Amino acid sequence: MMNLLNYILWDPDLIAFKLGPIPLLGTIAVRWYGLMWIIGLALAYFVVQRLYKEQKIKDEYFDPLFIYCFFGILIGARLGHCLFYEPDYFLTSAKGFAEMILPIRFLPEGGWKLIGYAGLASHGGTLGLMIALWMYVRKTKLGIWTVLDNIAIATGTTACFIRLGNLMNSEIIGKITDVPWAFIFEKVDAVPRHPGQLYEAIAYAILFGIMWFLHKKMPQKIGTGWYFGFCLTYIFTFRFFIEYTKEIQEAFEASLPIDMGQILSIPFIILGTYCMIRANKKA
Repeated sequence: MMNLLNYILWDPDLIAFKLGPIPLLGTIAVRWYGLMWIIGLALAYFVVQRLYKEQKIKDEYFDPLFIYCFFGILIGARLGHCLFYEPDYFLTSAKGFAEMILPIRFLPEGGWKLIGYAGLASHGGTLGLMIALWMYVRKTKLGIWTVLDNIAIATGTTACFIRLGNLMNSEIIGKITDVPWAFIFEKVDAVPRHPGQLYEAIAYAILFGIMWFLHKKMPQKIGTGWYFGFCLTYIFTFRFFIEYTKEIQEAFEASLPIDMGQILSIPFIILGTYCMIRANKKA
């Protein structure tokens, strides 16, 4: 039998801190998940700002970039979760459709509750970001590959902190295991599991270190799409294999030969590989 005392007991408070009371709003509870999102996006903001300065891109081109990225990631991640993982819930009733768009949950006894967006998919967030950057490029007339490469160099920071947010929420948990670093997610059950969120967070932190080192060594590749391709290939190849340590998120995935996360990773791996090959041929 497994000795549960040998594993990491994980049951953090979902609330990082509280603000207030604030007039008209009362006390606002800041959740760890939202805080991790903000930290991740803020770090990426400063990284890309520095890259723009290094490349002598005008400040007025940088200012709207954060807005495009923020809404692209948020909308794409939300729609990705609802459409890929729970279409039967969100697309079969007016209430479900409203919950997909608004950060609320309708209560069984009537009324509704503000809960934030409970359910975000990284694949959808990536697609939403790509669409948002395309719109940004149309507005600013900057080179699409330059913008994509700069965002790719900073992506590891945001991805790392989003997964740390998942860890604080005890969500996207791993399969049962007896490895000595297993976590017991007490909000879920009382068995040791792979901390899949932590695996991904570490991988994405390493990605940022690699990208920052490479951009210093090969600045001439910025604008070719190589960094964008490397980022996609690295992240989604890792995502494909790390899924083997994670529990399925929805019941219908049990009947699939590979889970939804792996299915959605394949097109991004292909696109990333294509972008790297294309960039090398151009060079």
